[in-house]
Amino acid sequence: MCGIIGYVGAEPAQPRLVAGLQKLEYRGYDSAGVALVDDALSVTKQVGLVADLDLPEDALQTCGIGHTRWSTHGKPTDANAHPHTDCSGRVAVVHNGIVGNYDDLRAELPEHTFRSETDTEVVAHLVEDELERTPDLREAVAAVVDRIEGSYALGVVAAGYDGIVAARRNSPLVVGHGADGNFIASDVTPLLEHTREVSYLEDGDVAHLTRDGISVWHDGTPVDRAVHTIQWDAEAAEKGGYEHYMLKEIHEQPQALRQAVAGRIDPIEERVDLDLSLSRSFLDDLDEIQLVACGTSYHACLYGKQLLETLADVRATVEYASEYTVGSGRDPSRTLVVGVSQSGETADTLRALRMAKRTGIRTLGVTNTVGSTVARECDDALYIQAGPEIGVAATKTFASQVVSLAMFAIDVADVRGDLDPVAGRELLSNLQDLPGAVQQALDRDEEVREVAEAYAGGEAFFFIGRRFANPVALEGALKLKEISYDHAEGFPAGELKHGPLALVTEATPVLAVLTDGARPEETRNNVKEVQSRGAPVIAIASESGHEGDYEVGFGVPDLGLLEPLAANVYLQLFAYYVADSKARPIDRPRNLAKSVTVE
Repeated sequence: MCGIIGYVGAEPAQPRLVAGLQKLEYRGYDSAGVALVDDALSVTKQVGLVADLDLPEDALQTCGIGHTRWSTHGKPTDANAHPHTDCSGRVAVVHNGIVGNYDDLRAELPEHTFRSETDTEVVAHLVEDELERTPDLREAVAAVVDRIEGSYALGVVAAGYDGIVAARRNSPLVVGHGADGNFIASDVTPLLEHTREVSYLEDGDVAHLTRDGISVWHDGTPVDRAVHTIQWDAEAAEKGGYEHYMLKEIHEQPQALRQAVAGRIDPIEERVDLDLSLSRSFLDDLDEIQLVACGTSYHACLYGKQLLETLADVRATVEYASEYTVGSGRDPSRTLVVGVSQSGETADTLRALRMAKRTGIRTLGVTNTVGSTVARECDDALYIQAGPEIGVAATKTFASQVVSLAMFAIDVADVRGDLDPVAGRELLSNLQDLPGAVQQALDRDEEVREVAEAYAGGEAFFFIGRRFANPVALEGALKLKEISYDHAEGFPAGELKHGPLALVTEATPVLAVLTDGARPEETRNNVKEVQSRGAPVIAIASESGHEGDYEVGFGVPDLGLLEPLAANVYLQLFAYYVADSKARPIDRPRNLAKSVTVE
């Protein structure tokens, strides 16, 4: 959610901090700030954009921290913006997470003056007190985090103290090993132009960064954290000539899908190899696969559930990660929990996975982020390999998640001996043809723009589909409401007559998915129902053998059960161009964050 950046090195820190915060803007924020430190502390923070910060000119300090805030405790105000300082004005703190025992800790500091409504400020005051007991900033921060309940990624600096102290628990924080200094950041995006060598802090770690190096401590003991080389390049995280990251990432889907299957499909043996450690005996004995996720990843799980049950003849369930509990009547040794998270840091998904592990259930993480908490903590990790996704509204990662789950379903079915050879061969072929089909949809970008602008004034938008198209309808509605702020609902087409039809009017466009894998003949009956009420219909249907009287129609090539996934591209473009026609801040929609790292 919030974005953290820190730098200590040989060069002026302010330009690096500002550039880093701008790279983190995609995470969503309402205020921003920077703290620079040498023998004194200088803090600039305010509501608004990073570019609007009233920063000092010619700042030469070579150490500092920065922050973009997404409000949780306290409204968006200058006072509530980070960094937060202590009474003396010598300690500055940036924080992502929630201090659960904030009220209790604040009550222990009656002599301190608090200037904000945030939970974070208490950390600065606690560090101030600890520095009266120890001359070591790392030891002071370590003592403070031992008293904190909840989640945190922290960056702390203090006037007259060397470097930055960082700490994490249940909130992501990465350190970057640079040539002219060292960095902390919420993710690798702001580090790519400076270094690709990073280490991921683990829960309970406290790190001390100086110009000359990085030391990490855990439970008071020095530890080594592996250095990873990031494969993304800096250009992959840029707009590349597109007006918005979201549009760029929609158009990157063919390449993302090729990356997702690269080296994993053997067309000769007609098998997939995902390099997982799930044994044949475990999969043979499996009673249930539980998929847990949030938002777009939840919709990908709904698609994956149907693939698993269709191909592998295994019971699959999908639950919102925030609602997940380990129910009674399940044998942990015969259950697999699959957590799907683009960032690998989604707090609710991590909570669900940890709950499952505590009961002895095996876990698999499906994520886009190497080194993420999901990847590290799960028994197995399946990377979707989509490349960096900067836009808050997920696009290419949804497609890559579904494709990854499709390959997983084939693998499970094959190992269990349940894979029908014809169905398996067809799906493998369709997976390889999917990038080309997506490109065909992208080639009609301009047509979709014209349709979106024509219907952008709709009072509400309804998305319908059956079976494999139902998750796509849900995802299409989510995309539109996320970035256009219009009311949009997605539901199974058959549910129209059970309530939603009362809302259908001439001013409510209906977007219908009528492809293979979506029981199109039945959905056409629902289309006629809304047309009889005057609603305009935008249909995405199979190119082969479909006919219909729609206001607008788009086709997808023959892809079997993956046709709804190709149809989703039209819904993404539609949402994008509706929002663009209304001049919405598409890459940073209000109130939303890219990575939700608090529960």
